[in-house]
Amino acid sequence: MSRKVVLVTDPGIDGAFAVALALLDPDLEVLGLAATAGNVPWEQATRNVQILVEQIDPPRLPRVGTAPPIEYEVDGRRLHGPEGLGAESFPCAQLHHAHSSDKLLVDLIRLNPKEVSVVVMGPLTVLARAIDRDTEFPALVQGIISLGGAWREPGNASAAAEFHFYCDPAGARQVIKSGAPITLIPLDVSRQILFSPTDLLELPAPESRTCRFLRRIVPYGIGATSNAYGIEGLHLEDVLGIVALSRPQTLTTRPAVVDIETRGELTRGMSVIDSRPEVRSEPNVDMATKVDVAAVRNYMNQVLSLAADFT
Repeated sequence: MSRKVVLVTDPGIDGAFAVALALLDPDLEVLGLAATAGNVPWEQATRNVQILVEQIDPPRLPRVGTAPPIEYEVDGRRLHGPEGLGAESFPCAQLHHAHSSDKLLVDLIRLNPKEVSVVVMGPLTVLARAIDRDTEFPALVQGIISLGGAWREPGNASAAAEFHFYCDPAGARQVIKSGAPITLIPLDVSRQILFSPTDLLELPAPESRTCRFLRRIVPYGIGATSNAYGIEGLHLEDVLGIVALSRPQTLTTRPAVVDIETRGELTRGMSVIDSRPEVRSEPNVDMATKVDVAAVRNYMNQVLSLAADFT
């Protein structure tokens, strides 16, 4: 039986790969795509989610939620392109009568109590607002997988903070402390998912709609990553959120006590992992500590090969 999921996404290049995998994976049923600002501004995030649906054209269409009108201090356009999907600009239909992402989350969880997982591949504002809307949300969601935080790895929004947590530290803290079952995938693990230019430009099912689309957007990310970090290739960090749900054995996790710094001048958005042996607090997340990188590559190739059925 396929697992029901809602994706919260601020679609950049790695987010596009993650959404494509989720929509094509026969073991997953994507009920909704909830847009959020992050890599791109909120209006562009909503357009990008619609673009992904139209370009991938999955056999089952998910419901789409619009990003709330939030502006963060930072974005990811330097790495993902001016509109988030590389150097390309794609037309898309205008959404009418769509619900906000936080309402979409609440509606889908209420319709399917304890059956839906939420994968958060962006800031946690939308999820925090869903909890504000419905205080029973943490008890009704099957699980939350969050790409966020950093343990021993340096931050990517500041010296101390990972991008998603830096955008909205208070929202991240609210979700982390909500009591919902949470799997946290920090930068220490997600940064291991580095694909070479050859990997990314020679995708399986090369004539499929999905892989043609992904090949169009990926060159910008390869160039931007090389310019910013001197790395040949591209981190597909968001893909791990889908892998964690569809192939959980790919990750090694440990219970952890995690909090988020919300006010520090130098540490705003920092994830604080309490590793003291005498700590008495109950763990509030399962934190990923290792990943089988080869298994992630195999998963991506297997699922993208299925795109040939939807050319």
